[in-house]
Amino acid sequence: MLPLSLIDLTLPLTNPVLKFLLILIIILSAPLLLNKIRIPHLLGLIIAGAVIGPFGFNLMERDSSIIMSGTVGLLYIMFLAGLEIDIADFKKNSWRSLVFGLFTFTIPMAIGILAGIYLLNFNILTSILLASMFASHTLITYPIISKLGVQKNPAVTITVGGTMITDTLALLVLTIIVGLSAGSVDNGFWIRLGVSLVLFAGIILLLFPLVGRWFFKRFHDNVSQYIFVLAIVFLGAVLAEAAGIESIIGAFLAGLAMNRLIPRTSPLMNRIEFVGNAIFIPFFLIGVGMLIDYRAFFKDFETIKVATVMTVVAIGAKFLAAYATQKAFRYSIDQRRLVFGLSNSQAAATLAAVMVGYGIVTGHTETGEPIRLLNESVLNGTILMILITCTVSSFVTQRGARNIALTDAPEPSAKPDKHGPRERILIPVSHPGTAEELIHLSVTIKSKGSRNGLYALHVVSNDNAASDADRQGRRLLEKAVIAASATDNEMQELLRYDSDIANAIVSTIHEQKITDLILGIKPDNSDETTVSFPSATTEGVLSQNNVTTLVYKPVQPLSTVGRLLVFVPDRAEYELGFALWMLKVWNMGRNTSTKVVFYASAHTLERIKAIHAKNPIEAEFHEFSEWDDFLILLREVRANDILLAVLSRKGGPSYHKSMNQVPSYLSKYARANSFILIYPLQQNDPRGGDLNNPSLLLG
Repeated sequence: MLPLSLIDLTLPLTNPVLKFLLILIIILSAPLLLNKIRIPHLLGLIIAGAVIGPFGFNLMERDSSIIMSGTVGLLYIMFLAGLEIDIADFKKNSWRSLVFGLFTFTIPMAIGILAGIYLLNFNILTSILLASMFASHTLITYPIISKLGVQKNPAVTITVGGTMITDTLALLVLTIIVGLSAGSVDNGFWIRLGVSLVLFAGIILLLFPLVGRWFFKRFHDNVSQYIFVLAIVFLGAVLAEAAGIESIIGAFLAGLAMNRLIPRTSPLMNRIEFVGNAIFIPFFLIGVGMLIDYRAFFKDFETIKVATVMTVVAIGAKFLAAYATQKAFRYSIDQRRLVFGLSNSQAAATLAAVMVGYGIVTGHTETGEPIRLLNESVLNGTILMILITCTVSSFVTQRGARNIALTDAPEPSAKPDKHGPRERILIPVSHPGTAEELIHLSVTIKSKGSRNGLYALHVVSNDNAASDADRQGRRLLEKAVIAASATDNEMQELLRYDSDIANAIVSTIHEQKITDLILGIKPDNSDETTVSFPSATTEGVLSQNNVTTLVYKPVQPLSTVGRLLVFVPDRAEYELGFALWMLKVWNMGRNTSTKVVFYASAHTLERIKAIHAKNPIEAEFHEFSEWDDFLILLREVRANDILLAVLSRKGGPSYHKSMNQVPSYLSKYARANSFILIYPLQQNDPRGGDLNNPSLLLG
């Protein structure tokens, strides 16, 4: 062990261990200290970067390691924005994103050009490039939005979509200005630019999802999946740069391309968010802070003048764009704050533009000094603009997001459940091959607010009590708990001894006040202990309980599913548990960002459409009522579809004798597809209340 005197403590630090330790201390302490005084922690990270950077106490240099980690963080922010966006809402409001994108591009461009020409006395090319810096923005405050859980708000959706539009246009302006400065803008230039952009977008949006689905269906290792996602992000960034635009656009489109393949409730999404928010994004913010040179603001009056004009124009123009958006779409003041807070912060694209402009020499003075497209005053003014816009954005975004989060928070139940969580899901696990997928399904269908209502049950036969069945059962339960914890959910382990599996499951339902039951079918049905269908165990469970029951045969991971085909019987809306199983289907659609296709009779579809109108998801509706001809529906099945057949216990309002054949039809004619058999609750609801109330879908 080296004595402390032998550790190199000279400044700036060169010891990689000390450097990394210092950054970790900052990442840890900044949120803890600043939250107490209501300062957004990401602003604290920027300030900390300025303090330890080369223009502060010079504790660290902004070397290649900081730049590389910061680049990853920036791409991470854009990737998460694309990954977490609601695709259905994005498509529905795409025109609004276009309108906002044009507002937040044209208004800063117009004001910026006028300010450059008439206030700063710049030439037309310099003024246009300066204005493009005002038009672009970086979603630095998106982590605040994500943390407060308001990323699904329409104002956030259109702002994220508009960011892609304005940044693309701003960076295209940069490309054109560079070409004009070099005298290389001709017909060939426009053709090359157009073709490269089309190829770039086509490869990411069409090829990436195909490659991603192929990979996730074949490789289930957690580490491999995470590295694959990182590779996709950087491949998208490289393709963007090859197309002549900034890498952040590629990262955002990569997020859109992978959106459907990484459900927000999946362990993979949890890992992506955790690593990004813990390491990469803080590195980026600290790196931005290291750029701040406060001494530049006191060098001469010209620098102060340029910095002031740039900052006022940037903030004022972005506010006008947000205000115009608010009035156009009748948003609230807090939604306007979200739009302005997200779109006001300047960083990545702005830095790219100023560095490129500073590097372009258009001539020389009589003394031989280079005349740059963007001079040193603009370079220093940009740093001040970044600091102030990020500060303003942080406070505005936090205020708007917090107000919206408080407004949207569900009212506490007037009659709390004395038994604990209102939703309790039981998952009997008996085979390692299906246990993890059963857990993933339970996490996908459960309501957002319930994190401790999952129960894993393993039944050991009394005949095997003295064998190693007990040890194997506990190992299987441990695996289930780990799978649930990877999604930030708690799962309780239940090991039960019984000579009858069905009796053990039913007894557990009563003892634990279970509201939902998930039974699994192993695809090859090779294991006697696996709950298969039809089987005496399954029939026994169905005949002895009335809770909402899902019988699941997983053929492929839920994340790779293309569509959810839901076959609903006539009069299903008259079942007592109609709203409960609808809630499960709704959660599956929302959490996997997958289109839900309903097949039902006309009047049943009317009820489903009424619920859909109040709680929109991406869905299609097709009329079908002849369950005697159920096989006809299977012609609509495609590869990667998951089939959900809503059945009924005998005597139920929607029961049809042809339902008895549905499980065998699915097993025989849809062997390549996953399917779920849904048996609605019919009586003795453990929750209480109006089960057919569509407001349950807001859970």
